Amino acid sequence: MSAIVVTGTDTEIGKTVFSAGLTAALNATYWKPVQSGQEEETDSQIVTRLSGRPSLPEGYLLQLPASPHLSAEAEGVEIDPDSLDLPQVDGVLVAEGAGGLMVPLNREVLYLDLFARWGAPVILCARTQLGTINHTLLSLQALRGGGCDVIGVAFIGEAEDAVEETICQFGKVAHLGRLPMIEGLNNATEAPDLGEVQSAFPGGRSGADQPSGRSEELHQAFAKHIDLDTIKKAILP
Repeated sequence: MSAIVVTGTDTEIGKTVFSAGLTAALNATYWKPVQSGQEEETDSQIVTRLSGRPSLPEGYLLQLPASPHLSAEAEGVEIDPDSLDLPQVDGVLVAEGAGGLMVPLNREVLYLDLFARWGAPVILCARTQLGTINHTLLSLQALRGGGCDVIGVAFIGEAEDAVEETICQFGKVAHLGRLPMIEGLNNATEAPDLGEVQSAFPGGRSGADQPSGRSEELHQAFAKHIDLDTIKKAILP
């Protein structure tokens, strides 16, 4: 099995949509260790809908849309990081974190600590909006300080060539491309009903065999704009 971690500089920057594109492109399985908040769709459901690929059950599925440690405490539970080892799957596993690197899982352990323990290569997703230079360089510093292997930075949003170049120059990191924003991807009504769960993995969620509509638009954008060769070299034998 090969595993790859997708994390971000912040929350709500588009890393779940990026994860969906990556999961489809690598013919992979998706896993969200901790889901905090279930307002409409979970991240696993979004990725399954957009990628047409299976997702594994979350390690923790929490109701409150907040930092995982706060969401867990609201339900009277404590997240045990030792229970969140990378699942074994056939092929590639895409594991997505929540928020940024310094998001707590409990009162002692951060997501960064979990990533460092896993030892899987990491893609850092960054928005292209104002403030991204500082947030991205700090995140790269944290990843490397934690001993994580960084594949590169994937940008999400409108093109900001000078900003992207500055980050890669100062961060000494590969530019993995820029995924443009695609309207309507987070609207479940844009996609057909996926039907009954047919995942080969117990408790997992499966997607449609042939994604269509907005999901196909995502796949095309991903293939056009993202450096898949560099990503594959980092994770595939």
